[in-house]
Amino acid sequence: MSGDLPHILLVDDDSRLCALAGRFLTEQGFRVTQAASAAAARDHLRFMDFDLMVLDVMMPGESGLEFTGDLRAERAPSMPILLLTARDTPEDIIAGFEAGADDYLGKPFDPRVLVARIRAMLRRAQPPAAATAPLQLGSAVFDAGRGELATPTARVRLTGAELSLLMALAARPHEILSREALAGVLGLDDVNERAIDVQVTRLRRKIEPDPREPRFLHTVRGKGYTLKPGP
Repeated sequence: MSGDLPHILLVDDDSRLCALAGRFLTEQGFRVTQAASAAAARDHLRFMDFDLMVLDVMMPGESGLEFTGDLRAERAPSMPILLLTARDTPEDIIAGFEAGADDYLGKPFDPRVLVARIRAMLRRAQPPAAATAPLQLGSAVFDAGRGELATPTARVRLTGAELSLLMALAARPHEILSREALAGVLGLDDVNERAIDVQVTRLRRKIEPDPREPRFLHTVRGKGYTLKPGP
């Protein structure tokens, strides 16, 4: 965490929502910085560290989806991102996951649910206390105790959702984890198969030499996914 209190960047052009949500988060023990646009959020990111971002999808100018994609590409590849959206159809939710979000929350929302989601995301972003043996994934090594995936030349940056998914699979190598189980790991309310598949696809891009021909993260038709470490 960046300091004694978890630091949340709250990005929404709705000033009333920002004020209400910001006050509630502060009362619940968070440090909150507010921004009314992606541009303003970028200014904050240049000078401050954040533990998590709450980001509205529908904003004038650069949308939350576009901003998420930019953050994942270069600026903040691993910071957990919770999208707020008034459009919560499966297609909208999947678009958020494809952009790189870790979770979503439909508007209007109960602020207590927002706090619960944030706390769950922050817990998932922390490495486990007990270290397990590192797993070899080709030329890369995943150290679950450190929550790190590294190649011989660099550390591979994972989003919070990608890390949670890989840790769950790595804890039970060669076993099949159902989509229901993975939905629970990712904190999803219900099982949206496409949403799980999107996160698996994103993870494969990080661990597979050729994501189209997986060597390590395999689909078991009708059952789920399994991780098979190896050289």
